[in-house]
Amino acid sequence: MLLTHELRVGSIFKSGKDIVIVQRMLGNKGGRSGVVVRMRVKNLLTGSTSDLALDSGEKFEQVSLDVHKMKLSYIDGDNYVFLDQETFEQYELSKDDIGDNINYITPEDDFDVEITFYEGKPVGIQLPISIERTIAYCEPGIKGDTSGKASKPATLDSGYELQVPLFCEIGTRIKIDTRDGSFQERVR
Repeated sequence: MLLTHELRVGSIFKSGKDIVIVQRMLGNKGGRSGVVVRMRVKNLLTGSTSDLALDSGEKFEQVSLDVHKMKLSYIDGDNYVFLDQETFEQYELSKDDIGDNINYITPEDDFDVEITFYEGKPVGIQLPISIERTIAYCEPGIKGDTSGKASKPATLDSGYELQVPLFCEIGTRIKIDTRDGSFQERVR
């Protein structure tokens, strides 16, 4: 069983009679009745997408599907083409199928991703929990600019923008948490 707080981009679970995959986390909202987690999901049976709001204590049945390790071969417009390293078969996934994970992958990557298949058709990907990226652009940090923990925006080589500490510069390799898109540490 999966709890609501364990759901991430790429998680597949049963909601009612439908089998859905999480494409994008839209945020959390706390209130008197507890935390509500909002997400965009795609129904694997009908192909339709919708927004779903779930209470934090809900339980869901996890769906077991076929998973294959592959590498991103190239990007063709809005389609991402993955190559199976054993059979050399290619599989296409659209930007919508990949969801927020498009922020972290490029064809130059040396890590494998797990492609999830439902009835022989690729439906989503799972990335490693932490990946390394290079900062392509950021403003220089000024020493003495703050007395506490401060950050600045930085654009990565994949085009994704996130907050990094002031000591990071252009060309710095950093480790990113793919679950929430946050800076973890500088790679030496």
